[in-house]
Amino acid sequence: MSAPDTGPLAPVHTALFRGLAVVLPNPAPLTCVVAATAPEAVNRAKNRPADQPVALWTHHPRTAARVLRALDLAADTAEIARRLLTDERVTVLAPLRADHAPPPWLAPATHEGWTLLFGARWGPLRPVLDPHPVLYVSSANRTGLPPAPTAARARAMFPDDVPVLDPAALPGTGADSTDTADRAPRAATTTVRLHPDGRMELHRSGAQDGPYSDADAYLEHLRTAHGPGTAP
Repeated sequence: MSAPDTGPLAPVHTALFRGLAVVLPNPAPLTCVVAATAPEAVNRAKNRPADQPVALWTHHPRTAARVLRALDLAADTAEIARRLLTDERVTVLAPLRADHAPPPWLAPATHEGWTLLFGARWGPLRPVLDPHPVLYVSSANRTGLPPAPTAARARAMFPDDVPVLDPAALPGTGADSTDTADRAPRAATTTVRLHPDGRMELHRSGAQDGPYSDADAYLEHLRTAHGPGTAP
């Protein structure tokens, strides 16, 4: 498949098909992310070592299914992982099975037996994401700087050879336009570590746990909403 060469999405399509990094928007309360089909491109855009681990963006159902089979999680806990990724839009740190060879493209997101997954599948971004079942992703920031909450902030932070997609170029973005995003507080995703026994641990604070009084209150919310036995 070749990238479209016209329209507001053309620079992002072209860069992704060439293996280069792009900055993409997310719905509130999340910041922008930098993504690419090659993990080294993500790291270069962020001005950090090329071999640094990145998250795998499990936006594609087929990719997500293969990853879930590689995790050291019982079926009900794997379902919790899926819900955390898709419903809560958090980043999940999950254990890999020792008796199962994971897909080779999972290696850049793996460190010491744990893999880092991001699963948000925002509808307006599907035309950009769907042609690329395997994408690597990280917060849209250069080393030492906070993640960019808006396209304008990202353009000021990243070099000109990293295309930045403004949400206004996407159909159906509604309140997630650039102007609204400038006024709304945003943060990088919360990271939740999910253990083989289903226990959840707050690994990194972020957008989703911010409104809660502390980590315990947020984790209790997740257990109530997504723990074993809850309805999908």
